[in-house]
Amino acid sequence: DFIIENADRLLEPDKSGKGFICPICGSGSGKNGTGITTRDGVHYTCWKKCYTNSDIIDIIGLKYGLTKYREKLEKACEELGANFQDLINPAFENSKQKNQLDEEKKKEIPVQIMDYREFYKKCEEKLKETKYLQNRGISLEVQKKYGIGYCPYWQSPTALKKGYKPPKTPRVIIPTSAESYIAVDTRNRDEITEKEKSYVKVKEGKVHLFNLQALQKSEEPVFIVEGEIDALSVIEIGHSAIGLGSVSNYQKLITELLQRNISVPILISLDNDEIGRKTSAKLMEELSKEKIESYEVNINGEYKDANEYLMKEREKFKETVESELSNFKHLQENKKNDYIKENSNAKYLEEFTNVLNEKINTPSIETGYKKLDEEMEGGLYEGLYVIGAISSLGKTTFCLQMADNIAKSGQDVLIFSLEMARNELIAKSLSRLTVELAIKKHLPITRAKSLRGITQAKLYEKYTTEEKNLITEAIEEYKKYSKQLYIIEGIGNIGVKEIRKKVEEHIQIMGKSPVVIVDYIQILSPHNEKSTDKQNTDKAVLELKKMSRDYKMAVIGISSFNRENYTTPVSMQAFKESGAIEYSSDVLIGLQFLGVGGKDFKIDEERKKIPRQVELKILKNRNGKVGGKILFEYYPQYNYFLDKSK
Repeated sequence: DFIIENADRLLEPDKSGKGFICPICGSGSGKNGTGITTRDGVHYTCWKKCYTNSDIIDIIGLKYGLTKYREKLEKACEELGANFQDLINPAFENSKQKNQLDEEKKKEIPVQIMDYREFYKKCEEKLKETKYLQNRGISLEVQKKYGIGYCPYWQSPTALKKGYKPPKTPRVIIPTSAESYIAVDTRNRDEITEKEKSYVKVKEGKVHLFNLQALQKSEEPVFIVEGEIDALSVIEIGHSAIGLGSVSNYQKLITELLQRNISVPILISLDNDEIGRKTSAKLMEELSKEKIESYEVNINGEYKDANEYLMKEREKFKETVESELSNFKHLQENKKNDYIKENSNAKYLEEFTNVLNEKINTPSIETGYKKLDEEMEGGLYEGLYVIGAISSLGKTTFCLQMADNIAKSGQDVLIFSLEMARNELIAKSLSRLTVELAIKKHLPITRAKSLRGITQAKLYEKYTTEEKNLITEAIEEYKKYSKQLYIIEGIGNIGVKEIRKKVEEHIQIMGKSPVVIVDYIQILSPHNEKSTDKQNTDKAVLELKKMSRDYKMAVIGISSFNRENYTTPVSMQAFKESGAIEYSSDVLIGLQFLGVGGKDFKIDEERKKIPRQVELKILKNRNGKVGGKILFEYYPQYNYFLDKSK
C-alpha cells in the first residue's frame, strides 16, 4: 500500500503533464510528450505496449528484470528511500499498543482469493447475446470449450472493492483460471471515449496465462502468442496455443515452463511490432539459457497479430500456420539425421573400411545370450548392471558382443570406451562376425580372422577369395545395425558428468533412451582429485545408478578384479573394493574360469586353452533369481563367446 500510494514519486511526469514517462521505453519524453496513463491511480498502461493495466510494483519488476514479488517490493522501497524491514515489521511504542492491535486483527476477516466460477457459469449462459468473438473469427464451439462468456453490464470487482465506481460496460469474459479472467469491451471503438480506451481489455485477479494446460495435453508443438484472442485464433484452426495476455508476462511463461515437465517444443510468434520482436528475442535468449526447446516463427504474415490475420484471410492464415509447423518438423528431422550422421558408428565404420576399400551403413532388449536372458527373465531392464572379471577373461569382448546383439534388435547402444580405440572395437566385432559366418557356412573356423587379421592390410595379399569374402560379408552384416551403435572414446577425460551430458543429448535428439556400456568403471575420470580411488569409484557408481533411474534405461558397467581373485571363485567379495558396486547395482554378474578354486586348477594352463571355458554367475539380481551359472566357450583370437548352456 505504501508503494502504490507513492507511485508518483517513482514516475517522472511526461511533457504533456497528463501522464508519466514510461520507465521501460521512455514513452512521454519525446516531442509529443504523451506517456503512460492511469484511470484509477493504481494501474498504468504504456501505449507502446510495454505493459497494460499494471501497477507500479509490476512496472518496477519489468524495469529491473525482477520476477519474485518480494524482490520487486524491496527494489521499490529502495527507490523510495524507505526501509523494507521497517515497513513489514513496524516498531510499536509499547507492548500494550501491540497487544491491542493483535486483538483487533483477530476480529478481521482474512483476505481470500476471489473464486469466479459461479460468475463464469452465469456469463456462459449469456454468450449467445454477443457475436463479438464470432465476428473476429472464433466459433461458438471453441468459445464454449474454453468457458468463455458474456456480461452485458460488467464492472471491475477490483475497482469496486477499492471504492471506485467504474461505468457498466458489455464485456466478453475469457477465464484464465478459477480466480482470474480477462474482460474485453465489446462496444464499437467509436463508442468508447478516449479515457476508456485504456480499459478495453482488463485483467481481473492474479496473472495467469491463457490455456497453460496445452503444455501437458498437446502432442504437437505449442504456439506462444501475445493475446488471448490470438491464442483462440490458432486453436480455431485446430492447433495448440498459449496467450501471454501481455508481453510483460513473458517471465511468467518462463517460470511456468521451468516448473513443469515440458515434453513439447515451444513455437514463439508474438505481435509484429517493435515491442513484440524485442520481447520475442528476450524470451528466446532466456529459454535457451534454461535449455528449453523453443523456436521463433511468424504466423502473423503481414498483419499485426494472429487474430487480425484470421479475420482478414482465414484460409491463408491456416496455410501459414501449417507451413510453419511443416518447416519446424522438417528442421527437427534434419537435426536428427545430422546427429545420426555425425555421432553413430555409421560414420566411423566408413572411415575404418576406407582402409580396406569398403563402405558402411547401419541399423538394431535382449542380450542375445539366450540362457542369460532366461536367467534374467527376458533380458535387460531399467537399472545398473555390473559385470566383473579378472584380466584376460574377455569382459570387454563379452559386453561388445552383447552390444552388437542389442543393436541388431533396433535398440541404440552408447559405448563409453575408456581404454580401447573405436577402430579396435569395430575390428573386434568384425572378427567375431567372420567366425559366426564361417560356422553358418560350415567352413573351418580357421577361415575366420582375428583383430590383426582384419586390420593388417598387407595380410590381404595372402588371403583366399573365400577368406576375403568372409571379411566383406562381415562388414555388410555390421552395416545392418551400426546406426544403433555409438562408441565414445576417452583417455582420462570422461567422467560421469560427460556420460550424462552425452546421454541427455542423445535422448533429446533421438527421442528414446539408449543402453549404456561403460568400459570400465575404475578408470572413469575422478569426480574429485582429492578423493581416494574408492571414494571416486563409489561416486561414479552412484551417479550411473541415478542415470539409469532418471532416464529409464539399462546401464552396464564393466569392473576389474584384483589379483586376489585370480584363483578363487567369483563372489560378492570380489566387488568389495567399492561398496557402492555391491549395494547400488541392480544386477551383479561375475565371469570366471570353469573349475576355478579347484585343487588342480592352474590359471596359466586355462589361459592357454582354445577355446577357454568361461562360466558366468549371477551374484545379485534385485528383481529376479540369483545363483544361475551359464557356460561359455571363449575364443579370444576371434573375440567370440559361444553359449554352451543352450
